[in-house]
Amino acid sequence: MSAALPDRVDVARQVQARRVFEGTLPLASMRRLRGSLASTEGEARYTIEFGKDGLGVAYLELRVEAGLPLVCQRTLDIFVHRVAVDQRLGLIAREEEEASLPEGYEPLLVVDGQLDLADVIEDELILALPVVPLKPGAPLEWSDAADEAVEEQRPNPFAVLGTLKKH
Repeated sequence: MSAALPDRVDVARQVQARRVFEGTLPLASMRRLRGSLASTEGEARYTIEFGKDGLGVAYLELRVEAGLPLVCQRTLDIFVHRVAVDQRLGLIAREEEEASLPEGYEPLLVVDGQLDLADVIEDELILALPVVPLKPGAPLEWSDAADEAVEEQRPNPFAVLGTLKKH
């Protein structure tokens, strides 16, 4: 086991050794994810396990837990969105190999036999982001009561025409 996450790994060697990486990665280090966050404080806890299944398919088992600070699009409050990723990624060298992966595997294209593990973690966190961040407990519907009260106070500009028609 290793707590340090190397920049790039040789995938074939990691699969052969059934290597496991565990540790934490600061959210501030994830340059593509940062733009979606309200703050870069915090970290993601990860476990990455390489191996081969009974069919000989090379895989990367990824588990990531993180609290992502997001802005609620309903209330504009900052809240922490808890994410737990548990994904088995089938390691493929060419896109054509995707069809041969067993059910339950997501494809992960490995270019030149090398992989940046921090990028894999960041990709999965980006995929776990909600399309519209909503804080738990935020109202799901807008109240039209305020809009209706404003409309009732305004005089109808066509009311004058109604009085002319009566004469």
